[in-house]
Amino acid sequence: MKLDKIEYIDRKTNMILVENVPGENFLKFLYHNPFGKLPLELLVKRKCLSSFYGKLMDQKKSINKIEDFVKNNHIDMNESQKKVGDFTSFNDFFYRKLKPNARKIEDGLVSPADGKAVGFEKINDWDKFFVKGSEFCLEKYLNNKELLEKYKGGSMIIVRLAPADYHRYHFPADGKIGSRNKIDGYYYSVSPYAIKENFGVFCENKRELTTLETSEYGDVLISEIGATMVGGIEQTYTPDTHVKKGEEKGYFTFGGSSVLLLFEKGKVMIDDDILKNTKNGYETKVYMGEKIGE
Repeated sequence: MKLDKIEYIDRKTNMILVENVPGENFLKFLYHNPFGKLPLELLVKRKCLSSFYGKLMDQKKSINKIEDFVKNNHIDMNESQKKVGDFTSFNDFFYRKLKPNARKIEDGLVSPADGKAVGFEKINDWDKFFVKGSEFCLEKYLNNKELLEKYKGGSMIIVRLAPADYHRYHFPADGKIGSRNKIDGYYYSVSPYAIKENFGVFCENKRELTTLETSEYGDVLISEIGATMVGGIEQTYTPDTHVKKGEEKGYFTFGGSSVLLLFEKGKVMIDDDILKNTKNGYETKVYMGEKIGE
C-alpha cells in the first residue's frame, strides 16, 4: 500500500479532508522509493540531522520562514499570544503559546494536543489502521516488563502532530504526574507516509514515558515520541505533583511528532467516532482539550 495523499476526518463536519504536508515529495521519496532507503538509514533517521536543523530554526534569521509557513498552512494567528513580528526565531513561533481561552477544556478524557488521532479499544487492534506485519511490539516500545503487564490488553490513543499544528502538549485528565523515563532512539518520520506500512517505527524512535495517576481512568501512560526534524522533547511540568486537566506538560521543538496514551484494561471508553474512523483507515482531527473518551 502506497499513499498518494493523507486523508483524515474533520470531526466537526464528518468530511474527509486532505492534509497539507510540508516536504511531502521528500517523504514519499524516502519511504516509498527504493533509492530513498539509503539516505533514510544513513542520515535522516539519525539525531545529527534533526539536531542540526533544530539549531537552524533557533537562529534569528529563521524568522523569515514564519510568514510563508503561516500563509501556506492556514494557521490562525489570532489564537497566538504573540504576533508574527514578535517571534525571535522560527522555533519560538513553532512552540508558541496560545491565548488562555483558545482551547476549551471539555468534560471527560481530553486530547493532550492538537493533531490527528487514532484509537484502539485493545492495543493489539492496531492492525486495523496500520498494515499487518509492520511489527509494533508493546514490550519493545515500553522497554519495561512491569509496564507491559500493566497495560497488556488495554486501550491506546495516538495523537499525531503535523508541523503546522500547535506544538505544546497538555494533561488529558486530573491526577498525580510522575517523573519521565527517557528511551533513546532514532528520528524516523511519524507521517502516515512512513508509518502506515511500518508502525514499528514508534518502537525505534526516541520517546519519553510518564505515568499520570488518576481516580477516573486508572494509571494513564503518557508518551511523547520524537520524529524527523524534532529538535527536542521539552518537559515543563514538575514531577510528583498534582496536575489539572488541560495544564501544560511540555512542548516539541521543530518538526512533526506524536503523543501516545496507554490505558489499563477496562479503564477507558474511547469515543465511538474515533474508533470507527480508525477501523475505516482514517485519522480524526482533534484539538487539545477536546473530549476523546470517558
